[in-house]
Amino acid sequence: MRSMGRKIELLKIIAHPIRIQILEELTKGVKCVSDFEDFFEISQPNISQHLSLLRKDGIIDYYVDGRLRCYFLKDPIIPDLIKVLKNHYEEELPSPACCPVTKKGKYPGEGRH
Repeated sequence: MRSMGRKIELLKIIAHPIRIQILEELTKGVKCVSDFEDFFEISQPNISQHLSLLRKDGIIDYYVDGRLRCYFLKDPIIPDLIKVLKNHYEEELPSPACCPVTKKGKYPGEGRH
C-alpha cells in the first residue's frame, strides 16, 4: 500500500504526456514495445526510457515472449487515475456564500485570482 508521500511521488512520475498515454494504453491490456511504436510518433529508445521509469517505480512490469517485451500494469491505482483524468468537468464548484467560521463576508466573485 502506498503512503501519501509515495502517492505524491507516483503523480510526479506519471506527470508526462507520453507516460499518461502509455498508461492509458496499458489500461486496455498488455502491450509490446512495437505496439507503442505504432501508437506514438517518437523513437523506440524514447519509449523505452518512459517504460523503464514506470517499471522502476513498480507502476508497470513486463514479461518476455521470445524477443518481445510485453508490458502490463501493476499498480492498481492507475486505472482510477486515468479515469479521473479522462473526465470532462463542465462547471467549477460553487463558491461559498460567506466564511464558514464567522458566517460573515462575501465572495468577491470573478476577476480576483
